[in-house]
Amino acid sequence: MDRMASGWVNGFIGMAIFSGSLPATRVAVMDFDPVFLTVARAAIAGVLGLGLLLGFREKRPARADLGPLVIVALGVVVGFPLLTALALRHVTSAHSMVFIGLLPLATATFGVLRGGERPRPAFWLFSGLGSALVAGFAVTQGLSAAPIGDALMLAAIIVCGLGYAEGARLSRHLGGWQVISWALVLSLPAMAPAALLLLPGSLAAVGRPAWIGLGYVSLFSMLIGFVFWYRGLAQGGIAAVGQLQLLQPFLGLVLAATLLDEAVSGSMLAVTAAVILCVAGARRFAR
Repeated sequence: MDRMASGWVNGFIGMAIFSGSLPATRVAVMDFDPVFLTVARAAIAGVLGLGLLLGFREKRPARADLGPLVIVALGVVVGFPLLTALALRHVTSAHSMVFIGLLPLATATFGVLRGGERPRPAFWLFSGLGSALVAGFAVTQGLSAAPIGDALMLAAIIVCGLGYAEGARLSRHLGGWQVISWALVLSLPAMAPAALLLLPGSLAAVGRPAWIGLGYVSLFSMLIGFVFWYRGLAQGGIAAVGQLQLLQPFLGLVLAATLLDEAVSGSMLAVTAAVILCVAGARRFAR
């Protein structure tokens, strides 16, 4: 398997893992405070990341990599989890999943600004079209119904796109799992004490679904998914493989419907089918 094909396979696996993040977060915030959920998932994943780095005796990153690692941490360890957890207090996971369709455009943009990539003009046409379809659908569903939730989701998309692009750039010489592990470790001194400080007074009141949601976002969304995702972006290109995120709403909607019994309309599925075609077009003209 060549490097490009391997990048798309790894990227798809990472995207599939991430597709469960918002439904799991939606379940978790029913019983957990959003801020506690954010610091707890980062602390749990940080301990695991530290164990991996120590177990494989990884060298410390160079001083020049510390700034970019902080950007990764602020984007995907703190920013995106916190903003989405807050947003899901106001909107359903099915509604928020639609905004994930904007992530490819944000990731590709930061891939150009930070990663030095230069996709062909046709790539931007397909990427922009896919994002426009997602944004247009959100508008037709009535953004005014929950403006706070929608604003939080848009902010989450921006910081996440930056974190993805920066992490992919670092993965080219540090490795995918090493990047997310170091970012988690850098966050650990702040996240671990905060998790203990914000620990709910009565854990007995926390339902089993919330614990499962916390476990998923801590292990899969915060660590395992990034192992595949950053490797895929580094191998296949940030802008190109990043377009796989256009498929994430489809998988997320399926999970929201099957696990949370949330309504998934025919228009949601139609938009998702359309963006799949945009992914295919963007992939063809990515380089």
